[in-house]
Amino acid sequence: MEKEFFIRNRKKLAERLDNDSILLLFAGNAPYKSADEQYPFVPNRNFYYITGIDEKKVIYSMSKINGELSEKLFIERPDPIMAKWVGATISEEEAIKKSGIEDILYLDKFEDEIGSILNRNKIEKLYLDLERQELRTSITEAQAFAKIIIERYPYMAIKNIYYDITEFRMIKTQKEINLIRKAIEITNAGISSMMDNAKPGMMEYEIEAYFDFVLKKNGITNRAFETIAGSGINGTILHYSSNNSKTKDGDLILFDLGAQYKYYNADITRTFPVSGKFTERQKQIYNIVLKANKAVEEAAKPGVKYKKLNEIAKKILAEGCSELGLIEDESEISRYYFHTVSHYLGADTHDVGMYDVELKPGMVITNEPGLYIEEEEIGIRIEDDLLITVDGCENLSKGIIKTVEEIEAYMNKQDN
Repeated sequence: MEKEFFIRNRKKLAERLDNDSILLLFAGNAPYKSADEQYPFVPNRNFYYITGIDEKKVIYSMSKINGELSEKLFIERPDPIMAKWVGATISEEEAIKKSGIEDILYLDKFEDEIGSILNRNKIEKLYLDLERQELRTSITEAQAFAKIIIERYPYMAIKNIYYDITEFRMIKTQKEINLIRKAIEITNAGISSMMDNAKPGMMEYEIEAYFDFVLKKNGITNRAFETIAGSGINGTILHYSSNNSKTKDGDLILFDLGAQYKYYNADITRTFPVSGKFTERQKQIYNIVLKANKAVEEAAKPGVKYKKLNEIAKKILAEGCSELGLIEDESEISRYYFHTVSHYLGADTHDVGMYDVELKPGMVITNEPGLYIEEEEIGIRIEDDLLITVDGCENLSKGIIKTVEEIEAYMNKQDN
């Protein structure tokens, strides 16, 4: 992504800051996995969205004093010894080129610099990204810093900038949409490779490996998330991720997966028969899910309440299950469908955004109805990625086959 994208994002953010205030954003760091081994580093996505920097430990500051804006980027000081072990950290020139931020300082000057700004100016508000997924999740760097400020500057008002950045990220630019398209394109190639090579008796992870190979071949180093590869009864487990069972003749296998391209994600689910042919019962259930998938796509347009999409999916799934005798009343559908039909998609797979809203052009959302019938060992989910347009939606993953007839024809093409 060009630096102009991030400069534009910072200009929008600056408009949200009150006068005599300062904003701090933290890139984060990779936590330790075990002993001296760390998890792979990924930048905080809000930090990346504002700065374009994907280097650990970096801190961004923006101050608005007497109506004038000033921004700084704090990076690690070069360490020739560590560079021999793990590689060089980002240079001043690289940081300027990526972000468009001209004032680059080293991290060991951060406390002195911030202390000086607070001391010499009438700063009354500090903006931080205070996102918290759950009550008991670990304290973030921003939250820890907020505690320090409250103790040392008790007059300071702490403000949460998370929801402002979330609002921006909900509406994608054309450049962001293009990155998602590319991620979906590579994901499609990976799904095709799995269908080409799937056979009964293979381990789930063996089929999954064909997807991973295509990603690597296309220069993709990160998946959007850990692949779900559930065959048979495993497909009825929503977030099954062991992927270590042997497939059997007659099994369906549910793959929920996606490539991540330049930090933007695809999120696709396809369910196909390992043998290349659906049973009649599998077809019945599959087509109910497909009908719900198509209905949600038709309904997704500006002005529609986001939550309405799930109501549409539930109704169609319930009607189908009633016709098959799986349930007696539509209220029982939660026995076989127990999640919602959509979430936002972007720089995070479950991207940030509010749900009690109407759909707007530029939003990218998933469309993923499913049925999970444990007693029949049938788990089916069909997931596409939708871009809300001015007058409806565009299915960004429309090129990925999904009807019974398309899947069977594709998987049996070598036999014809």
